[in-house]
Amino acid sequence: MSDNSASISRRAEIVALVGSNGFQTIEALARHFDVTVQTIRRDLNALAADGKLSRYRGGAGLPSSVENMEYQRRRVVHLEAKQRIADMVAADIPEHASLFINIGSTTEQVARALLGHHDLSVITNNLNVARIMSEDTDFRVIVAGGMVRNRDGGITGQATRDMFDRFRVDIGIIGVSGIDADGALYDFDMDEVICSQAIIRNARRVVLVTDHSKFGRPAMVRIGTLAQVSALYTDQPPPPPIAALIGTLGIELHVADSGPASGAP
Repeated sequence: MSDNSASISRRAEIVALVGSNGFQTIEALARHFDVTVQTIRRDLNALAADGKLSRYRGGAGLPSSVENMEYQRRRVVHLEAKQRIADMVAADIPEHASLFINIGSTTEQVARALLGHHDLSVITNNLNVARIMSEDTDFRVIVAGGMVRNRDGGITGQATRDMFDRFRVDIGIIGVSGIDADGALYDFDMDEVICSQAIIRNARRVVLVTDHSKFGRPAMVRIGTLAQVSALYTDQPPPPPIAALIGTLGIELHVADSGPASGAP
């Protein structure tokens, strides 16, 4: 088995151990797998970055299903993967289209990748997306009303949902915080979820953009299911249960190649 395959297998087993037994110390995991503590630290750091585990002093435990990681950290975690996803999505967005774009670090990268398109109409509840897309004078950008979250520039709540319900657009581009093995889509914030649900209701085509860390990641509030999605854009093949469901539902699956993204430094 290659070093990379061994790491993937070991990390999957670490997640299973924590899921079954709760908090695990670095030393106990090193003994269990007969590897160095430095190897386990690398594994735990990678799993924590993917949202699979929560990293604590001396070990790791189950990730929180009620609290997302801090926004500035989310913006840089898997950034290059998000840029590759965004490039792939932008290549499939036609000129003269109308779009919803919701809150999220991946959707912000999509907004950046769309600069240079022509005659787009964009409705968003993400101030960062609005700022990025307003740089292009060929775009019409509509910002939804509602309560602005200081931590990430998201706009959420009943007023936002009601405004989305006034429109019918060609494509809704959404991100989520977690995709369960049964195809359920989840997020952490109820006000954000009702806005994403409005986008799904009012878009002729729903495009889900997510990096691999969201597969199997726990979050508390249910948005909907993969059955409501037209296409999934990601950076790695989904786990077998999710891949099988995508095939059964006839959802378009687009996996970005590993080459450099246009937004990469």
